[in-house]
Amino acid sequence: MPPRALEPAGVALVDKPSGPSSFAVVAQIRRSTGARTGHAGTLDPFASGLLLLLSGRATKLAPWLVGLDKRYATEIDLTSRTSTGDPEGEVVGRQDPPAEDELAERLERLRGEIELPIPAASAVKIGGERAYRLARRGVEVEMPLRRSTVHALDVIAYTGERVKLDLHVSSGTYVRSLADALGGHCVTLRRTEVGPFRVEDAVAPEAFVAERLLPEAEVLERIGVTGGKPG
Repeated sequence: MPPRALEPAGVALVDKPSGPSSFAVVAQIRRSTGARTGHAGTLDPFASGLLLLLSGRATKLAPWLVGLDKRYATEIDLTSRTSTGDPEGEVVGRQDPPAEDELAERLERLRGEIELPIPAASAVKIGGERAYRLARRGVEVEMPLRRSTVHALDVIAYTGERVKLDLHVSSGTYVRSLADALGGHCVTLRRTEVGPFRVEDAVAPEAFVAERLLPEAEVLERIGVTGGKPG
């Protein structure tokens, strides 16, 4: 049985490295504190960046935190698509990368309110089973569409084959879906912000100590919650 202790309580800002799953990081923090531990949104194993982990009594804050906007930095290979939208999948198509003006047009279509298929390698349930498990067995399914908002989508650099982007998006946005819509796949993905929380203020999992936990009252104040129940 996992630890159920209510102390220490608070929110940890953790900088997940590329490689381990988010759940492995949750387990690592749980072993450190001995308290019940949850999260306010996971990252794919290949991705890195900010995780909000909730310890002890603060796990009840999850409903306030999971819907916060996110900011990401990503590098997209525009010469090939993969089965997962990231470097862990098989290449399913190759093409010439777009010219700069064509890329600009594609990006413009992805700003604002958008609706894109959820990646096949996701945790969404299809017929009662996780989509990624179906994908691993080679089962092809029609993935449902997910509506979200892209507040900002800015080009940091473009080499002609790869583009680096800075994105500010609503909760529930799949950056891998955006990459696929651009005609490529994510090579790297890093979450830099969750609401008002920044990865610059986070620590690596192995450097975490309970003293780094943000108090519940401070967390609620930073996201503008002054009372009531989570929506």
